[in-house]
Amino acid sequence: MRKFILVFFDDILVYSSNWEDHLRHLQTVFETFRRHRLAAKLNKCAFAYPTISNLGHRISGAGVKVDPDKILAVQQWPLPTTVRGLRGFLGLTGYYRRFVPNYASLASPLTDLLRKTAFVWTMEATMAFDALKTALTTTPVLQLPRFDQQFELQTRHLDPRE
Repeated sequence: MRKFILVFFDDILVYSSNWEDHLRHLQTVFETFRRHRLAAKLNKCAFAYPTISNLGHRISGAGVKVDPDKILAVQQWPLPTTVRGLRGFLGLTGYYRRFVPNYASLASPLTDLLRKTAFVWTMEATMAFDALKTALTTTPVLQLPRFDQQFELQTRHLDPRE
């Protein structure tokens, strides 16, 4: 795991830096499937692509990176003009809230606008909107760690109300 294979829900992604390694990695995966009596649907398989996109990530021989199209989509997200538009933006950012330091504080001016008859866009809301977009497009934790290098993992207790 994470040396040449990633599992996202029911997607199994095999990545390698060259063709010979890729064939060896696929053989390892298929042998593991056989050993555990697992099966894959051929019509859901794709082989030998130099790069694939999956769940907002780009997987290639170079490893796993955030899909640049997703970063661009966030950067170009227009200012919400309705509560529904704001909910859409907060839904996107909320998915990544655990990866953004001080997410609740950053989003607070926007979540305040969701109260009944409170949707009045302000400069503070614009600043919060821009700060969240920046946080989502620059947060390094959205990349997988380099397991071939030493890294430090910091954790904190999460308040369920965040």
